[in-house]
Amino acid sequence: MPEDPTPPVRPAPSRTSWDGHPKGSAAYGKILAGLAFAGVATFAQLYSTQAVLPIIAAEQHVSAAEAALTISLATVGLAITVIPWSFLADRIGRVRAMAIGISAATVLGLLVPLATSFGMLLALRLLEGMALGGIPAIAIAYLNEEVNRAHAAMAAGSYVAGTTLGGLAGRLVAGPVGELWGWRAAALSVSLLATVAAVLFLVLIPRAKGFTAAQAAGLRGALATLGGHLRNARLLALYIQAFLMMGGFVAVYNYLGFRLSAEPFALPGTIVSLIFLAYLSGTFSSRWAGGLTVRFGRRNILLAGIVLMIAGLALTLTQILAMILAGLVVFTGGFFAAHSIGAGWTGSIATTGRAQASSLYNLAYYLGSSVIGWAGGLVFQSLGWTALALAIMVLAAVTAATVAVVHPDQDPDRAH
Repeated sequence: MPEDPTPPVRPAPSRTSWDGHPKGSAAYGKILAGLAFAGVATFAQLYSTQAVLPIIAAEQHVSAAEAALTISLATVGLAITVIPWSFLADRIGRVRAMAIGISAATVLGLLVPLATSFGMLLALRLLEGMALGGIPAIAIAYLNEEVNRAHAAMAAGSYVAGTTLGGLAGRLVAGPVGELWGWRAAALSVSLLATVAAVLFLVLIPRAKGFTAAQAAGLRGALATLGGHLRNARLLALYIQAFLMMGGFVAVYNYLGFRLSAEPFALPGTIVSLIFLAYLSGTFSSRWAGGLTVRFGRRNILLAGIVLMIAGLALTLTQILAMILAGLVVFTGGFFAAHSIGAGWTGSIATTGRAQASSLYNLAYYLGSSVIGWAGGLVFQSLGWTALALAIMVLAAVTAATVAVVHPDQDPDRAH
């Protein structure tokens, strides 16, 4: 469908043509390194409680689903602020907006261990997520403006790879620390890690060259551009994919730990936290998927990632620990392959309001994390792991069908 003719911003014409930093240049390397550290700071904090959910549930005397609210409320906070952050970034610049968001989130993260009640913990997590909303969508818009178009998909894959390392680092730090000294020490250790990563992001990230500050056209124009994106069937299919797949992904990681810590496995918390090493498959697959788009196109690689997710989940239906862990590795690799394609594709499809298109993707992504990530706990508590895994497999099949129908066989955005 055509793009909305009334964008909310009116950028001044660029004085010179800007094709973006080419792969291999010093600036290209700094962009990827800087955004990788932003990914570490963001996703280490966002999911910092996931590795210690059983500990939080026990110490705070709450259920598994209630403990998972420490994840869901953080992602709700992120989801409801990604669009406002994108409009702010259009006015003050991508780098400045990301710097404000990551700094505020770091301060809030350091306050989380001081929460005096479960309610205060949830409130701080919500605020932390709201601050983190200034990173994901803006990072993709920044990439599409600063990196040569021929390498944009690969650069987006590299950024997503950085986010997987951040998520992995936060969980691997939190798990053992939480087992020894409790969830507060775990949260503090992750916040200190995120602080170091945030400083490295601020030092490394290059000044934007492809960005032109825009003049706001008011609420009506803003809503018109968002509406235009939502009427674009190609973008809408990616938003559906983000909502369903991220929701299923978070549900798997939220509740698999409860399954493995119970009988017949009865694994200790430190060992359970090692399941997050499966994120390394996502670190590899997100970069690999970005490179494969040059040959096979975004659509085909995205669908292949979803198929891998379903296959991996099928392996977790067994009672054999080795097969469950292997299935988690396959599932995780497939998810991040699909996500890296979807996240980067939104910025390519949208020719106007690019930051808003990416923000809608992130809105869907984190709403899925919040809603399905929490609701999956109700399924798990009532019907068990098999029912939860089968439900997520159905969501994956619906996603694949949606993408296959909406997107053409020949990907018009394939790099040449």
